[in-house]
Formats: sequence, structure tokens, C-alpha cells
Amino acid sequence: MKKLLHLQVKISFLSLSIENILLIGSILLIISIILGKTSFRFGVPTLVFFLAVGMLAGAEGPGKIVFDNSIVAQFIGVVALNVILFSGGLDTSYKAIRPVLGQGVILATLGVALTAIITGYFIHFAFGFSLFEGMLIGSIVSSTDAAAVFSILRSRNIALKDNLRPLLEFESGSNDPMAFFLTISFTALVTDPSASVLRIFPKFLMMFSLGVGFGFGFGYLGKLVINKIKLGFEGLYPVLAIAWMFLTYSVTDYFWGNGFLAVYICGIYLGNVSIMHKKAIVKSFDGFAWLMQIILFLTLGLLVNPSGIIPIIGVGLLISLFLMLVSRPVSVFISLIIYKMKFKNKVFVSLVGLRGAVPIVFAIYPMLAGVEHSQTIFNIVFFISLSSVLIQGSGIGIFAKWLKVAMPAKVKRKSIIERLLDEEAKSEIAEITIGETSPHIGKTIVELNFPETAIIAMIQRGEKYVIPKGNTEIKEGDIFVILSENIENIETLEHCLNTLI
Repeated sequence: MKKLLHLQVKISFLSLSIENILLIGSILLIISIILGKTSFRFGVPTLVFFLAVGMLAGAEGPGKIVFDNSIVAQFIGVVALNVILFSGGLDTSYKAIRPVLGQGVILATLGVALTAIITGYFIHFAFGFSLFEGMLIGSIVSSTDAAAVFSILRSRNIALKDNLRPLLEFESGSNDPMAFFLTISFTALVTDPSASVLRIFPKFLMMFSLGVGFGFGFGYLGKLVINKIKLGFEGLYPVLAIAWMFLTYSVTDYFWGNGFLAVYICGIYLGNVSIMHKKAIVKSFDGFAWLMQIILFLTLGLLVNPSGIIPIIGVGLLISLFLMLVSRPVSVFISLIIYKMKFKNKVFVSLVGLRGAVPIVFAIYPMLAGVEHSQTIFNIVFFISLSSVLIQGSGIGIFAKWLKVAMPAKVKRKSIIERLLDEEAKSEIAEITIGETSPHIGKTIVELNFPETAIIAMIQRGEKYVIPKGNTEIKEGDIFVILSENIENIETLEHCLNTLI
């Protein structure tokens, strides 16, 4: 195992020490961040610059760093996807995705399968790949990429009408399991053509069901653990969340469930309930997600050799255009046929089928399985992902304006008061005193299950004023300063705070 996990990195024929690897790694990170910042001026997605830096630092670039360890690249990919999906889940509001939950699930399952099948047949008939090889490539590129979608939509603060943004984000966060399952299944079929295709469907249902079940289960347990354990330091709570995230993935995967789906659902659950130091956890994971995106794209850039990309540019471009203009639109329109969605909205969803790092990570699996032509498959997938991020990522704003689905600039911005009040319009303020008979004395704020229609602005405790936090203990005589939407909420809260909820 140590031999397999050994990372060989050389530059100018000299073996690098650990210190030099850290030096070069930090320089690459800084360069990527600086270039990513300037990329907005040119309208080019930041992720392209991360890939470019990795390729320039690689064996065939000026950096001359030789990196060809697929196992390490796969490990980095799995770790990065866990963090990106969990962070995306934490930032996902259930209120936002609830109206589009059905559409999102259909696109993440049926939509992905249709994209894989249509693309697979095209590759088989157009370029002479075997049917299973065509289906394998189609499966690898069948899902939209969470890292690309989250990064581009959120970093550019693109506001869209008709819940299109939560639909795209939910689809990209939940469709990796189907693509992963199809990739693993067709990898097995390519290496053993005698295997039965019919056996893959029961396995998918099991993986999907276990992923959903473990995701909600670990989300619920995570809330209890985070709220009950008293760590003493706010900075330890994001660390606890990281450990819980990896535990969710590992346990789910051990029991043959889909770990990526479980992690995403666990993140959504924790992001929509009251937990200790929630803001610190969410902010920390926002930084972690950016770090993982940079490391992931740098790694994949190092792994690819530009000389291997050049011969397949023609094939890759045709597959990429077919995927953008045929496979994705057809799968979207068929999947959403039962939903009353505007035609222009379906067109926009079709055009924003971003491919990114996930397909490249999935393309490593056939290489590790010893699939014939796996290096060619990897190069084709890399080019498809790169062209998708360049063309579709750069064109999101243009597509939105062209189809008139972008919201006006004034709608995008929220006032400081709105943000301070948790983006809910509050119009009533009142004081509620905790009486001696209240059953909540001795409990913490987070245990109150306080409704989202009101917030605790301050607690007066004798002559002192306490800023409420999740772990603030409720004491007799506390005076809660409440902001709420209406007077009815105030009366309900006064009853709840002094009686058993």
C-alpha cells in the first residue's frame, strides 16, 4: 500500500524534499488565487485558471513537475468532492429547493441516465468505440459538476428568476451518485462484457436508497452531537463538522451506499436546523471548499499531458458540442415534460449543464481498472470538461440575459438591515420574561427550536445584556428581546417560552 500511495514528484531531474513540495504547492496556490481574482475582468471562469496553472506546472509545462499517480489524484478528488458537496449542502436553503425538489430529483436521476445513453450511442456510432466504451464515456460526462456550478453561480452572485438557481445547484449537488454508479457499472461491463446489464439497476436503487437514508440519519445525529458536546472553543466546531462529514461518507460507502449523496444530504440537513456555532461552521466550509477546488483542479491539471490532448481535440470538440446542444437539452426536456415550466427556463437549464472536475475524477476509475484505451478516454473527458467550463461557464450571464431569466441588479442586492434580520422582514419587537415555572430554564438557546419567523436580538440578564448564541444557557428572569414578523408570533412565543413546547 505504501508503494501505491508513494507520490513521485520531480522537477528538473531533482527529487523534491517535503519542504520544497510545500514551497511549490504554496506558490501554485497563490498564483491560482491571484489569477482567479483577475479572471472576472475577462469573464473567464476561475476554475479554468486553476487547471491552466496545474498544466503549466506539469511535466510538459515550464514547471516540469512530473505527477502521474492516479491513486493519489483519485484520493484528492474524493476528499475535495466531499468538502465541496458538504459546503454546498450547508449553503442550501430547504425553503429554496422545496419548490424544485421534484424537478431536481428527476434531472439528477433520469436526466443523467438519458444524457449518458444518448451521448454513449453517439460516440459508438460516430467514432467507432464499442457500445460499452461509448456508454462509459457518456456516463463519465453525464452529470453536471457541483464545484463548477457552485463556484460560478455564487462567486458571480448571479440572480435568476423562477427558482432556477436552486434547481441548478440542487441538481449539480445530487446528480453525481447516478453518474458515479453508471461509471462504475460500465467500467465493469467493459472489462467483462459477459456481465449482465440488468444487474446494475437493483444495485443503483440500493446505493441511492442507502445514500439518502444515511444522509438524513447522520444529519440528525450530527445535530445532536454538535449541540450536546461542549468543546469550549468555537474553532473546534468546524473541525468536528469535517470529521463528521468524512464519517458520513466512509460509513455509507462501507455499507454499499453512495457516500457523495449522503454527504450532500447531511450538509443540507445541518444547514437547515439550529446547531452550535453554525455561522462559524458555514464560513469555515466556504473557505475549505475554495481550497479544495483549487487543489483539485491543480492536481488534475498536473495529471494531464497536453501532448495527449492535442490528437483528440477534434473528437473531444464534437462530443462536447453534441453534449451541450443535443444530449443535455433532450434529456432536460424529456425529464421535465410532466412539469409546467416555461420553455425559456428549460432552455436555460439545458445550456447550463456545466461539466468540471467531477467527470475528470470519474475518468480515473477506468484507468485504475485497467480498461483498454483508458488514457484516451481520460484525455477526451478532460477536453470535454475544459471546453464546457470555458463555453458554458463563460456564457451563463449571456444566456441569462438572452433568455430574460436574470433578475434585475437591484433585486440581487439586499440591504444591511435585511441581512442582519436573517433575510426575513420583521415588523414587531417585544420583551418576553422567562418566569420561574418555565421548563426551559437550564437549557441552551439552540434547544428551543426557535421558529424562523422570529429572532432573539438580545437577552437582558439583571443589569447586563447578553448577546444570544446557540450555547447560551437560559436562566430564570431573563428578558428576551424578540424581533418578529407580526404580533401573533410574539404571543405564541411568549406562551412557548414559559410552557413546555
